[in-house]
Amino acid sequence: MARTARRRWSREFQGEIDGIAIGGSGPVFLHGYDPPAGGKWIDDVIPGKLGAFDRTSGEPLWVSPCEVGYGRGFGAGLGDEDDIVVLGPSSAGHRIARMNLEAGELIGASEIQAFDQAIVGGDMCVTVTPGRVAGIMTSPMFEVWSFSRLDERYHIISRVGPHVYLVYTDGNRKRQGILRLDVESGDFVSQFAEPEYPVIHDMVCGEGLMVLLVGNRVPTMHRPSGPEEIRLEAFRTDGDEAYPLWREALGEEADELLDTSISMDSGKLYVANGAMLAVRDGLSGRSLGEMTLPGLDERIAWQVSQGAGLLAEETRATVFELPA
Repeated sequence: MARTARRRWSREFQGEIDGIAIGGSGPVFLHGYDPPAGGKWIDDVIPGKLGAFDRTSGEPLWVSPCEVGYGRGFGAGLGDEDDIVVLGPSSAGHRIARMNLEAGELIGASEIQAFDQAIVGGDMCVTVTPGRVAGIMTSPMFEVWSFSRLDERYHIISRVGPHVYLVYTDGNRKRQGILRLDVESGDFVSQFAEPEYPVIHDMVCGEGLMVLLVGNRVPTMHRPSGPEEIRLEAFRTDGDEAYPLWREALGEEADELLDTSISMDSGKLYVANGAMLAVRDGLSGRSLGEMTLPGLDERIAWQVSQGAGLLAEETRATVFELPA
């Protein structure tokens, strides 16, 4: 029987949570907004707020208005200058904003192009839409490169060291593969994985390792009959091409598999499925155990860092102790 993960703390957030950030040390961060009465507002973007909470106790350190609000696309992470970086929509279009860690004071904000997904690094933030990938220098907060090619659609981004890994669809073959780009220039580096996958549902990278969550059916407007096989595939990222390490089928598509997502930290792979969290060794795929996380099946977002699992539900945040 799976054990229940130890809860370090749990706290109600005054508003609805739409984003989180956690680093290897220091506070955890919750981004959210106050929904208007009746769910009606004048603008498409609701003003946001950002809160810092003690990593050990969950005590609030500060809550501050944030230039980034609720809407399409969101990203958050830690910068290199004792700052928290947030990207997303605002009343003046999409923005990148920096706030200091000590008190939540706004350092600055700049307008950027709209995006669907973003990853934040101390040196560079990378955003993606179906037609474009862009690199934004984190501290200066301005775009320095963009990448796009004919007959390609872009979906998921991740990063290992100097490289960005990009899940894309080849418009001619109607299959998905992975490109590798230089994070500083946005230049094409290599075709990391050929477009042979019907669909890649998720991708995580870290420390010379990549794990994909893949399916065997091409997405269409009308779902074909029959089940979809969902599986994990792991690769080394220290070569020019994807070097396979292991693969394992999770089973055929069912309600509980539709909600599967993955995360990676310190060489461990975490697989969330409903309220269950399975932990694996990233290099071998060997099971290290599984546990239940109350509220995981209602997650808005979750991240793992140095044995701390930050879980956000609609109005509640919880930190669990996880294998580090």
